[in-house]
Amino acid sequence: MPVRRLLAAACALAVLAAACGGSGDGDGGAIILATTTSTRDSGLLDELVPRFERETGIRVKVIAVGTGAALRMAGEGNADAVLVHAPEAEAAYVASGDLVGGRLVMANEFVIVGPPADPARAAAAPDLRAAVAAIAAHGRFVSRGDDSGTHQRELALWRAAGVDPRAVAREETGQGMGATLAIASERRAYTLADRGTWLALRDALDLAVLVEGGVDLRNVYRVHVVNPERHDGVEAARAEAFAAFLVAPATQALIGRFRAAEFGRSLFSPAAAAGGGG
Repeated sequence: MPVRRLLAAACALAVLAAACGGSGDGDGGAIILATTTSTRDSGLLDELVPRFERETGIRVKVIAVGTGAALRMAGEGNADAVLVHAPEAEAAYVASGDLVGGRLVMANEFVIVGPPADPARAAAAPDLRAAVAAIAAHGRFVSRGDDSGTHQRELALWRAAGVDPRAVAREETGQGMGATLAIASERRAYTLADRGTWLALRDALDLAVLVEGGVDLRNVYRVHVVNPERHDGVEAARAEAFAAFLVAPATQALIGRFRAAEFGRSLFSPAAAAGGGG
């Protein structure tokens, strides 16, 4: 597994200790966490990872990519844990035995944002499908196009609205949530975003929330451990410690109040408030 060896070597170098999230003398070892960009762009991991490292001595090397790429890393044995938000895609890796120990961590919502003038009149549409169809007919759309959980949900919304995305004035960025929001703002286009990243970055964007609410825009995050019985070299005990940390009461309380004072609401709802559905 050359990718794993390279990452592990990088984390072992003292000069890269900060980049690998090192704390103390690092005697607890290290794990590789593959995760969606929204957990990074919202600032949540900057809050959680240092706390975990202080409590356990285990260093966390965060690889923030789209959920699809994070799951592929798991399937190749190049990560120890994943924190992702694409339930159907996750289920395939659980069924194959690549992922074990899945736990609900938190949830938020997807929102459709776009130019405040709303040229497609998406905000006036009677329901979500009508809003998506209006954007297809009268707007420009910027897609992540990166097989992330957000991208997968976007494609599901087009399908539900009976829209072929190839017929839409649609640009794929191949980038994370923060970069995609910035491009949508520059293009005066619509995009789908998780509410956490949107709130964290909204002051720098010329965009407004135009469509929100409902079960079809629910966004659930789970942590899974990569199965050491299928993939040699997985640090399963350390990954399990990280998964347990995420669902521990103190961490869940932190997630529940994360940036709530700044925005008047938390960017994520902890597992107990999120419920068990996906």
